[in-house]
Parts: sequence; C-alpha cells; structure tokens
Amino acid sequence: MAKPAANPLLRALQRLLGISDKSGKTPGPDSLDTAPLIPQAQEILAAELPQKRMLVASAQSTGLERSHNEDSLFFMHSNSQGQELPSDFGLYIIADGMGGHRAGELASAISVNTVVNYLVNQIFLQLYNSGTESENQPLQELVKEAMEDSNLNVVEKVPGGGTTLTTVVFLGSHITIGHVGDSRAYICSDDSMKQLTRDHSLVERLCELGQITVEEAAVHPQRNVLYRAIGQGANLEVDIATYPAPQDATLVLCSDGLWGVVDDEMMHRIITDAPDLQQACNDLVFAANNAGGPDNISVILVYFPPS
Repeated sequence: MAKPAANPLLRALQRLLGISDKSGKTPGPDSLDTAPLIPQAQEILAAELPQKRMLVASAQSTGLERSHNEDSLFFMHSNSQGQELPSDFGLYIIADGMGGHRAGELASAISVNTVVNYLVNQIFLQLYNSGTESENQPLQELVKEAMEDSNLNVVEKVPGGGTTLTTVVFLGSHITIGHVGDSRAYICSDDSMKQLTRDHSLVERLCELGQITVEEAAVHPQRNVLYRAIGQGANLEVDIATYPAPQDATLVLCSDGLWGVVDDEMMHRIITDAPDLQQACNDLVFAANNAGGPDNISVILVYFPPS
C-alpha cells in the first residue's frame, strides 16, 4: 500500500518550529513536544481552522395516537465564500396539515412545494444570476406572494383540506417570517425562549380578549380550532415580520404536536442541554412522545453562530 502523503500543514509547522527527530526526519504528530507557537505558525493554524458556520437539523414523528403524518417540513441553506459571491441564503418551512382522509398531508405538501418553488426561483436563483438580491420587490412581498400562491393551490387541489404554514427566509443579516396558523417560530438563546409568531387559533384569540386564561386555553375543547389557515378560502391574510438574524442563538420551527405538549421552559432546557443540534431535535421529539404523543411532531432547529 502506498504511504499517505504527509500533512502539508504539519510539515509547515515543523519547519517553522525547527522540529525533527534524531534521524533528521520530521516526526509524526504523536512524537511532537508541545511548545508556544511562533507568530508565523499561529497564522497558518488560524487560516486552516474551520470558520463558525450555521447548523441545521430536523426531526419528525407521527406521534403515538395518529395513524399517518400530515406534517411537512423543508429546509435548505446556501453558504458562499469569496469576494464577489452572494449573501448566505436559508429557507426553512413547517406545515401542519388538517382535514383527514389524506387531505391534510396533501395540503401541507402542496403548500410547502409551492413556497419552495416560488422563493427558490424568485430569490435564491436570482442571487446567482445577478449577484444581488431582487431589486424589484421587497423580500416581505415575495414571501407573502409565495404563501398566497400556496393557499390558492390548496383551495383548488385539496377541497376541504388545509394547513398551517410558517416560512422563514434568511438573507444577508436578517430573517423574514411569513406565518399562518398555529405552528410556531421561536428564538432560543442561552437565557430565553422567545416566541416570534402569533397563533391564529380560537383559544389564543380568547386569551387576547381576556375571556380565558392561558391555563384554561391549554385544556380548552376547541384549542385546535384555527380561524386562519392555508386552504380556508381565496383571500388569505399572512403575518409578515423581519428581524435581525440571531447571533449565538437557535431558530426553532415546530408544529403544535411539539409545543402543545412540551412547554417552552422544557423545550429551552432540552435545546440548551443537548450536545449537538440533531440530538436536540431527537430529544424534543422524544419528550413530545413521552408526554403522550397526541399529534404529529415536526421540528427544525437552525443555529446562528456569533458574528
């Protein structure tokens, strides 16, 4: 078997440090003595160290009481490095279908596919065509139009079906959120779990009006009734908001199969205690199933490193 080539970074450091063994050959890494690095060696190491990057993970479960999965999720992230390359781009989507008899799963899938097709063509591919983001339409308008198109597609193709839809676009230094229904987006930092979206549910509205308490809402018989969702009619009102991209924090997207049975405090603890992002997703799904798993469970976690 051919001998593997020596690591060029190791050879360069050995030359800079003047290291060799008694035979005059450069030693392997196991035989090197530790010593302070001279400035040139520090520069080489700094150039070779991996840069802090965004991380993405997801998990799903049918739950313990449902026979099939009506949730859909999607994520993509593009990272470019170079003088003339476009900004990083991310697209993260959660949809929780409803309607029964496959209507829910079809509605959520059609909705996600429509939004992905629209935003990838209108934003992502435009970045690489021109090197700049769209100059004709604000990002909020593009997200709104994508979700309106998904609504029309569901109304046409899945009569009686519907879905929640929460879409997050990351571009440059901001995230833009389009939201309909009661799936949720949070920002989880070391010391807080902040909900970014507002539930379009009957019980949330009753809470806002002061007619019931949060504790009463959690056990209300109509807690799953939505007054706004994809597929309910031709006219759709979409909540749109833009925030600075978080730093050293995690974006959380999830369906009510997670947040409805695992409270915010426990979700925060699971995410911050997990050794990595995928394990956090797995642990969140496990916690929801451990609490009875009454619904489909979907979660996407996106970690944004410090700048």
